[in-house]
Amino acid sequence: MSDQEKTPTDNILARNKAIVLDFIEQAVNQGNIDAASAHFGDAYIQHNPNIADGVEGFRSYVRQLRQTFPDVRGEVKRIVAEGDYVIVHMLAKRDPKEAGLAIVDIFRLSADKLVEHWEVRQPIAESDLHGNSMI
Repeated sequence: MSDQEKTPTDNILARNKAIVLDFIEQAVNQGNIDAASAHFGDAYIQHNPNIADGVEGFRSYVRQLRQTFPDVRGEVKRIVAEGDYVIVHMLAKRDPKEAGLAIVDIFRLSADKLVEHWEVRQPIAESDLHGNSMI
């Protein structure tokens, strides 16, 4: 499908993906809390038990994360958008030498702003029974 054939829904989904990708880049990879915070709506509901609701909960979490793990990086491997939701499958490494974490983030957007977040994470296994990557 060419850009000329994209529907308004396609454009919204592409925009939602771009917002989430920029948010991850700013928050995780750059540690730019102000730029990342600009993506939040008036209310931000958090389902990660280690992060408080709202922008201040997020800001506090990222400050602590970056202080504890200054070399933290997130590499998005897959991104899917459907309706108001964007789902990201990511490899996160707190230290470049570690195997890292497989993370699935689910974001809900409203009016081009992040308004809700869920997260599931699992350490990358040293070995597996199937020979497939977790990422």
